Amino acid sequence: QLQAYGGGLVQPGGSLRLSCAASGFTFDDYTIGWFRQVPGKEREGVACISSSGGAKHHADSVRGRFTISRDNAKNTVYLQMTSLKPEDTGVYYCAVSDLWLTIEAADFHSWGQGTQVTVSS
Repeated sequence: QLQAYGGGLVQPGGSLRLSCAASGFTFDDYTIGWFRQVPGKEREGVACISSSGGAKHHADSVRGRFTISRDNAKNTVYLQMTSLKPEDTGVYYCAVSDLWLTIEAADFHSWGQGTQVTVSS
């Protein structure tokens, strides 16, 4: 089970840190991904991190602004978001994959409830 939290309303150029807390499975066996979705659009992969945290991938749209990390001792994955833009608005979800470092939504399961991020002045 995954639970994403930390969303909120932030002005353009601002920062937020999202957290994804896991329970009920061996957390450090799996790749974890962050995704976002806005109404009427497909879920978009934002970033993913390998089971050990040694490998990461960020989507082109967020590279250089967002950073994914994980703390396996705390069963938590983070998404540090900086220089936020209005187009970053959406519901952010985390999920689990059995595959190594994929960012395709179809490769993920055990989706947690999302957290809303709104970037607006």
